Amino acid sequence: MAISAEKSEGARCRAPFLILVWAGLAGAAGVGLAAAAAHKVDSPALTSAATMLTLHAAAAVGIFAIALRGPHRRLWGAAAVLMLLAASLFAGEIAFHTFTDNASFQFLAPVGGSGMILSWLLVAVAAFTSWARD
Repeated sequence: MAISAEKSEGARCRAPFLILVWAGLAGAAGVGLAAAAAHKVDSPALTSAATMLTLHAAAAVGIFAIALRGPHRRLWGAAAVLMLLAASLFAGEIAFHTFTDNASFQFLAPVGGSGMILSWLLVAVAAFTSWARD
């Protein structure tokens, strides 16, 4: 019986690990894009993508730290995941467009931008519901 409990706990522990790995990779990609924008490609859009990706990767780590310790863990976790997904879409599309000159996926940048806005609103909702609970 204890073995199955350990397995389920192990499965639950993978989610935080994957979110933090994603945030680390997104932060590294943001720094890489910033370097490319500074040294290889003169593109204000690429600089913006790098800034958004790096900023939101760091914010997701902080938000997820709150999720591990506070009430409404799933809501905080959802905000962190949405933030990473949205920032990745936004920056990924801009980088793809900049490096390939292919605008096939240009709709993803505004989807990502809207997702980032929504993720911050979700942070506000999570904070309010946590405060109202106390």
